[in-house]
Amino acid sequence: MTTFNKIVLFTDHDGRAKFRDELVAMPAGTPQSMLSAEFPATGYQLRHSPVGFKSQWHCTPKPQWVFILSGQMQIGLQDGSARIFAAGEHFFSADTLPEDAIFDAAVHGHWSQQVGENPLVTLFLKV
Repeated sequence: MTTFNKIVLFTDHDGRAKFRDELVAMPAGTPQSMLSAEFPATGYQLRHSPVGFKSQWHCTPKPQWVFILSGQMQIGLQDGSARIFAAGEHFFSADTLPEDAIFDAAVHGHWSQQVGENPLVTLFLKV
């Protein structure tokens, strides 16, 4: 069976953001055009980030897909690791603040920034 690799930014049991890969089955369609199940969405938002943009530490308010339309986006985690996503790449951002937690920038969330010579354009698909 064909699968799709879903990159997930999530909040682990220790309250820290981490990445993991999940395989999404694509059981429907034809061999030339395999399809996954249909997933719900509530809306989308576009963002343009100029060269030099960098956010503060933050958590994702509600889970959402992030698709890089142009430019490059770097995501940094509390453990010092970072990952760059280029145009055509994606991740599922679900690193929400743990229930009953008070945001602590030394523990929770991630930062994002534009990297490279071109502005960053992203599409946030809300779920």
